[in-house]
Amino acid sequence: MFNWILLLVALGIILLGATVFTNGLEWFGKKMNLSDGAVGSIFAAIGTALPETLVPIVAIMFGTPEAGHKIGVGAIIGAPFMLGTLAFFISGLAVIWNRKKRDDYPVMRVDTVVMRRDMEYFMVLYAVAIAASFLGGHPVVKTFIAMALFLTYGGYVLKTLRCENDSCHIVEEADLDPCYFAPKSHDPKMAIIGLQVLSSLMLIVWGSYIFVEKVQIISVQLGISPFILALIIAPIATELPEKFNSVIWIGKGKDTLAIGNVTGAMVFQGSIITAIGILMTDWHLNTAALLTVGLTFASVGMAYLQIRIKKHLTPGTLLVGGAFYFMFLVLIFIGKI
Repeated sequence: MFNWILLLVALGIILLGATVFTNGLEWFGKKMNLSDGAVGSIFAAIGTALPETLVPIVAIMFGTPEAGHKIGVGAIIGAPFMLGTLAFFISGLAVIWNRKKRDDYPVMRVDTVVMRRDMEYFMVLYAVAIAASFLGGHPVVKTFIAMALFLTYGGYVLKTLRCENDSCHIVEEADLDPCYFAPKSHDPKMAIIGLQVLSSLMLIVWGSYIFVEKVQIISVQLGISPFILALIIAPIATELPEKFNSVIWIGKGKDTLAIGNVTGAMVFQGSIITAIGILMTDWHLNTAALLTVGLTFASVGMAYLQIRIKKHLTPGTLLVGGAFYFMFLVLIFIGKI
């Protein structure tokens, strides 16, 4: 019972950290005259991706050569799967929940240029990373692919910061709540904003660490295998910051920030984190891993096609991700994988 209580406390810490982090990033975007797309797809995405990034790196570096690598690869593959299915599903639910505040419902208020770019980068980079598992384990080949992923992500960051489209929306002060670390200031100093962002990140990492630790203890007590822990439980625990941030932003009608937070994290996970996996493990993917990859592409592909063809995004399309996620869980628990 004590572990369950600490699990709930960890959730509260993550939620508090995500709320403070969201406010800090919005003020950072205002001070830097950045667009919603840049704030959501880069700064929020990378910042909130830090907790789940630690899991595979720690597993690979400090775990046993066999078990550590399996846990690391499972966590790396599981992260985009959670984002492309469960995070999409929760975002869609948040839009439906707030539908009475939206005159344009069910059309979401997303910058389709930003969303399309994020999804294209993710699908291409992730496909290259997955293809690397079929190309053999030659160090030169693995290093070349990993470096290509690193460099391409760098190009994505530069393109996003330049905001290369005409629909970029700059974060406005009128849209912001007061800075939590300087509630009476209309123009808080960058040092205060930076302190708020770093402090909230520490809360998120701390809460995620406790959450993962307690999930591990509880999973052992329940007799859940380490494979399930790596592929499902750990990613779910460490993906919570994205979900909380996105729900908060959707409640404020800032859909580009919300969905960009998820798709931007997918680009980061599909390039930087997979590159680390390619370099630090044998990078052999089993049937279950390849199934999650297929379901991830199916879910993201549906959203991408709607944006590409219809020029808008609706919550119903995002809800399909939940069906893909549930399908995988059923296959796991009935022993088909």
